[in-house]
Amino acid sequence: MASSPRGDTTESTYIDLGATTPEAHAISRTSREYARRTIGDATLEDRVRQRCAIAVGDLGMADLIRFRLDPIGAGLEALRAGVPIVADIRMVQTGLQKRGHASPVLCALDHGSDIAVARGITRTSAGLLALQDQLDGAIVVIGNAPSVLLALVDIVHCGSKPALVIGTPVGFVNAAESKALLRELEIPSISNVGTRGGTPVAVAAMNEIVTIFAERQV
Repeated sequence: MASSPRGDTTESTYIDLGATTPEAHAISRTSREYARRTIGDATLEDRVRQRCAIAVGDLGMADLIRFRLDPIGAGLEALRAGVPIVADIRMVQTGLQKRGHASPVLCALDHGSDIAVARGITRTSAGLLALQDQLDGAIVVIGNAPSVLLALVDIVHCGSKPALVIGTPVGFVNAAESKALLRELEIPSISNVGTRGGTPVAVAAMNEIVTIFAERQV
């Protein structure tokens, strides 16, 4: 995978869309400077690694992040097209940056309640099934349960093709396995190895792509 242009990662171009006060800017800047020094700052992938490590307060997370099929480039193109961003749970939807792009941010929990009752499956998995026709070309961000990512893998096998999937569910049951299955798909994706992960990691990865997109609009 080719490295991203160095010019896109310089401190002079970096903005934090979520920092709206001087104190917030100072905290963001200090955290980012530390992450740059320790993780590296040569590519856009490094920027995502930095953001994910900052989100969980653990530099070790950077080494666990996996990129498949140029997911950052795919995410930027999808944002340019204004495609929907589908979050698995409300916490992910709330955490995703709404500024800097025109994509609607949906939550699977708002859809498919009838499917959940009829099939006895989780509301989030049912929501993805209900949104199946809208997932082609969309961005899907899953930060919670492995069962939801497994449902998405099945949906992709049935023919849906999201533009980008960010999948970082956490837990000891099927978390590592579901992310490994995601990486087998011919879909651009960002995931992490092992049982760690969670909503902060998924949100951080997506928000960094949004930040890069917003920088390029200036």
